[in-house]
Order: sequence, then C-alpha cells, then structure tokens
Amino acid sequence: MTESTTSAATGTGTGTGTGTATGTELGRYLRARRARVTPAEAGLPTGTGLRRTPGLRREELATLAGVSVDYYTRLERGRETNPSPAVIDALARALRLTGDAHDRLHDLAELASGRLTEPHPTADHTVRDSTQRMLDALSPLPAYVVSRHSYMLAANAAGKQLLPGLWDWPAEQRNVTRYLFLHPVGRVLYQPWEETVATSVAHLRAVGGTDTDSPQLTTLVGELLLKSPDFARIWERYDVRERGGGTKTFAHPKVGTMTLTYEVMQLARTGGQRMVVYQAKPDTADEKAMLDLAPQG
Repeated sequence: MTESTTSAATGTGTGTGTGTATGTELGRYLRARRARVTPAEAGLPTGTGLRRTPGLRREELATLAGVSVDYYTRLERGRETNPSPAVIDALARALRLTGDAHDRLHDLAELASGRLTEPHPTADHTVRDSTQRMLDALSPLPAYVVSRHSYMLAANAAGKQLLPGLWDWPAEQRNVTRYLFLHPVGRVLYQPWEETVATSVAHLRAVGGTDTDSPQLTTLVGELLLKSPDFARIWERYDVRERGGGTKTFAHPKVGTMTLTYEVMQLARTGGQRMVVYQAKPDTADEKAMLDLAPQG
C-alpha cells in the first residue's frame, strides 16, 4: 500500500478508502453518519421508489438541521470549515448522535476551523519504573499498560497470560486491536467477538480523528484494512467511542470461560498511556479462573 493510499484509507488524507471522496475529516464523518440514518429513523416518509442513498440524502439532512442544502453540501465537501456550535448541535440531533459521537462531531468542527490547534502530547512508549511496580503490586489481578493507539507496553504476570500469544509477537506488533483481528486466539478469545472489536475500532476512530499526523496509527490501520475484511467493514461505520470500564467475557484456552470487570485509568504525563485492570466478583467461578491465570510458584 502506498503512502497516499494508506492515508486515504485511514481517513487522514483526502479520501475514505475508495479514492472518490474529498473534503475534511469533518466531511467524511458527516457522510458516514448520514449514510447510517434511515428516513424512517429521522421521522421522514420512506416513499415507494428506489433510493440510491443508503441513508439520508443531503437535502433531507439539511432540512432536518435547519440549514440550506448549499451550506450543508459545502460543509460536507470541506468548502465550509467554520460551522457554529449551534449548527453542529443541530446536525448531531438530526444524525441521532449522542455521547462520544456527538463530542467527536464538535472536535472535528474545531479541527476543521483551525480553532483546535493544541496538539496531543507525543506518544510515549516508555513505561515508568513506578508504573511497572504498580502493575506487579496489583497481582493476582490481571493488569497491563497500553499506548494511546492500544500498543501493549507492559503487564504483570496475569496480564500477560490474559492475552495468549500476544507476547510472542515482536514489540512493534503487539497492538491489542491488531491482536483481535489478526491473531488466531484473538479472534476467539473475546465473547462476543463482534461487540469487542467494534469497541476497539471505535476507539481508533476516536483518536484518529485528531491524530491525523500519526505515522504509527496510519501504518496500523493500513495493515488492518489490507489483511482483515472484518476490520474494513467495521472501520467504514465511522463509530467513535472513548475508552472506559465495563465487562468482558473471555473464552480462555487455559482457564476456560470467565467474565471479568475492568477499569481504565489514564496515566499522567505519558502522551495517552492507559492502565487496564481486571477483576472478578469474590468467591465465584470467574474469580477462580482469573486467579489461575498467573503462573504458580
């Protein structure tokens, strides 16, 4: 994949992966989300004719948001780059965007207008000694540290056992999203797999919207687009989601099926490093399975 093709495929250049779309990242986001809202969901009559557009037409979205078709078209094509917060909120309502998806629309509008000029801190892949000591102190709870783009940086003994096979890869390939799609264990470890990978891809979309100059992210997404049709399919949805805690079920080859809760904590002054810690309800089969992860002795 050439540099220009990779850039287009990841949404950091002037296309979306097909080579036909142009405009800003804001425009690409609007097009992707517009395609996912049906007229019925927007409260519009569906009609009986064949629609060439999978979701809302430009004129339908413009009407719902209370802006002119010409203005919205220029916005989507990157010719209008200074929408007001009120316009962005109106578009978000019309597109049924809430939470992280709504926030991302505002971020991309700020980026397009030039008002968002503060760069993200440079990603740091060096884990502090104090952080590693904290990971070790958390044993027997599985815990690890990942970078802003989900590269595995450090773990305690149980954390390494939680993701079988990941640590067999060279350090530069130990990316959790890459593991989910390209490692044979990663494709069956999480249950349900589709839900887990959708969240992981949505996180990459969230950081990618404002990390347009990250060579590491561009290389990662370019590789996954080439090697995984599943990734390409989910990437084109343009879902965005920030990382947070929750529950995951593992079909683990060593200890069997277990459901664990997890918390995600941002580490200060690291350029986006996150510590992820898993635990289980006390005195349950899930806890026993989790405790069996770490090497004994």
